[in-house]
Amino acid sequence: MKPRTSRIAAAAAAAVVLAGFATACNRGSDSNSSASGGKPAIGIDLPRADSDFWNSYAQYIRQDAASQGLNTLPVSNSQNDVTKLVANVQVFQNTGAKAVVMAPQDTGAIASSLDQLAARKIPVVSVDTRPDKGNVYMVVRADNKAYGTKACELLGKQLGGKGKVAELQGALSSINGRDRSEAFAACMKEKFPDIQVIELATDWKGDVASAKLQSTLVANPDLGGVYLQAGGAFLQPTLALLQQKGLLQPVGRPGHIAIVSNDGIPQEFDAIRKGDIDATVSQPADLYAKYALFYAQAAAEGKTFQAGPTDHQSTIIALPNGLEDQLPAPLVTKENVDDKALWGNNVGN
Repeated sequence: MKPRTSRIAAAAAAAVVLAGFATACNRGSDSNSSASGGKPAIGIDLPRADSDFWNSYAQYIRQDAASQGLNTLPVSNSQNDVTKLVANVQVFQNTGAKAVVMAPQDTGAIASSLDQLAARKIPVVSVDTRPDKGNVYMVVRADNKAYGTKACELLGKQLGGKGKVAELQGALSSINGRDRSEAFAACMKEKFPDIQVIELATDWKGDVASAKLQSTLVANPDLGGVYLQAGGAFLQPTLALLQQKGLLQPVGRPGHIAIVSNDGIPQEFDAIRKGDIDATVSQPADLYAKYALFYAQAAAEGKTFQAGPTDHQSTIIALPNGLEDQLPAPLVTKENVDDKALWGNNVGN
């Protein structure tokens, strides 16, 4: 995450993205068909604007909706508030949406809205998060258990199988937070039983993460590693705290605290190049947007899919409440950080 002034700028930029998106892509409920070549209307809710990852996703949504010539209703942003998401979904229902794209941050509290949409025969594409209950047409997501496992394996190797690791967990009300935490814990228990994991719940909030990490460092001056479950929220406050305490040593130098992150934002790539962190797992913000819109359009047109491999290097799996397209999410280290195929190297291009 960027410093505060940068976050304010990012929020302003996100507002511009939304305004431009509404102007370029929304056709108005009275002229949906004529202005968009008869394409069905799609409702899109962005989950938040306080994360560099989600602001990048918003940018890709705008670009892809325009390039695909989609007919979209005015884009909403639920600002990490499930009550706002519920209200936004209601607006989509009332303004003619034939499919809805959302990314519910509380995956247990959206079930009633999903039931309402199902009753109206409005299919839902859920991005990055898998609703606990309620039917979904498609979940567009990466394998979040693999995130936790990859972070565990790299940190375990860097620490030589011994020491202490702080884990800045996301919200455990989210399937992503649970998947990453459970996989990280299971991997550490099986492969590195001599590493002590200090779990720090943060609700995806950078200020909470910083405060808890500071207390952990006081109580555990021998801390050897940190797992950031969300680089967009935790990277900047973590590095600022370590810098303040004189603990930000580059990779390979004595005293370096090994850090593995999740997201794949440009700031993480810069930190890898500088040696401030060891690695990140790149969540495909570009592919999230591309395939969320692809499946929403397909759903609105009545198309169906089945479990199995896709033509875009992913696998669709069957869920109790729908399907999930598990997109690839590569580990990024100093060896491949400059790979132009990574979306974090192409933001704004």
